[in-house]
Amino acid sequence: MTEIEQPEQSPAPFRLVYVPGVTPTKWLRVWEERLPGTPVALLQSAPADGHALLLSGGADAGLVRLPVDRTVLSAIPLYTETTVVVFPKDHWLAAAEEVTAADLAEEIVFHPQDDTLDWPELPGRPAFERPATTADAIELVAANVGVLAVPQSLARLHHRRDLTYRTLVDVPQSQVALAWPEAATTDLVEEFIGIVRGRTANSSRGRTAAAEEQRRPSTPKKSKPQPQQRTPHHTAKPKPKPGQRPGNSRTTQPKRGGNGGGRKK
Repeated sequence: MTEIEQPEQSPAPFRLVYVPGVTPTKWLRVWEERLPGTPVALLQSAPADGHALLLSGGADAGLVRLPVDRTVLSAIPLYTETTVVVFPKDHWLAAAEEVTAADLAEEIVFHPQDDTLDWPELPGRPAFERPATTADAIELVAANVGVLAVPQSLARLHHRRDLTYRTLVDVPQSQVALAWPEAATTDLVEEFIGIVRGRTANSSRGRTAAAEEQRRPSTPKKSKPQPQQRTPHHTAKPKPKPGQRPGNSRTTQPKRGGNGGGRKK
């Protein structure tokens, strides 16, 4: 009886969750170069849902916004985003190069329920209600009802031709981090940590790379050829000239007279 060949099972994908405003493209390019046989399953989620997905085991790692629960999640801060305020293009704030929280004192500032900024005190006047999402708040800003403070990447994500934004200084900023369950630090998670931290393929701390290095056959090192020792040439010493002492290049002159050349008295 002929044995039936079992189809090769494709490797399990690396499940990466990311929140709005975060772009993992540059890291995924490096992943494809180093691990072309391991696919990546991208999971987009709302800011709060990213943490929940990691805690439930639905993702291996995530590009999320801090803070996270450090008792169960490990996190590596990656970068801090600039905070901006979004408003209609014909708004008086458009004349400013940058805006402070004091400039918003008379403005209605929306605080959506998915806000990613940790405000000790909200700037401006409170809105009549909290929009459910940042996208809903953008619609209200476009209707000239108020303004919105968000990380710059979210302002770009929800870009509209009738809206613009300016840097908002002296206010909280959002930090993006790579997070994963501390109890589930897999080989693929280690590989992605090395990629995010900018390690090269040879210097990556990933266990998979180390195991691959161990599987490679060791090549004996070639010994360097030893330099040939030269036999020193012996040169015959020249014979001293008459009146010259051996080993001395100066010629001694004979003394004048028997008393060492003194004057005759």
